[in-house]
Amino acid sequence: MTGKRMHMTEKNKHIKKAAALQYDAETSEAPVLKAKGNGVAARNIINIAQEHNIPIHKDPSLVEVLTKIDLEQQIPPELYAVVAEILAMVYQLEKQAEDHE
Repeated sequence: MTGKRMHMTEKNKHIKKAAALQYDAETSEAPVLKAKGNGVAARNIINIAQEHNIPIHKDPSLVEVLTKIDLEQQIPPELYAVVAEILAMVYQLEKQAEDHE
C-alpha cells in the first residue's frame, strides 16, 4: 500500500475526530500518523479521503489513541496488531477492485 493513506474516524451525528495513517514498507517499519484533527479538521480529513477513494475505517477507540500520537510519528508497537488487521482488509479490497477492472 505504498503512498496511500488509511483514515480512522469516530462518527456520531458529526465527525468529532479523525486520523490518517500512511504505510510504506520500503521507507518505514510501521504506519506513520500523517494527519489528525477534531471537528472541521476531522471533516476535512474525511473529505480528502473520499475525494481520493482512500478507504475509511471507523473505530472510535483506535482514533482516540491515534490522535494522541505526534504527527509524522510511527504508531506504537501496541497498535501493530489492530492496524495490521485493518491493512489486511484494505489490501483485500484493493485486490478485489483490481480483479474487477
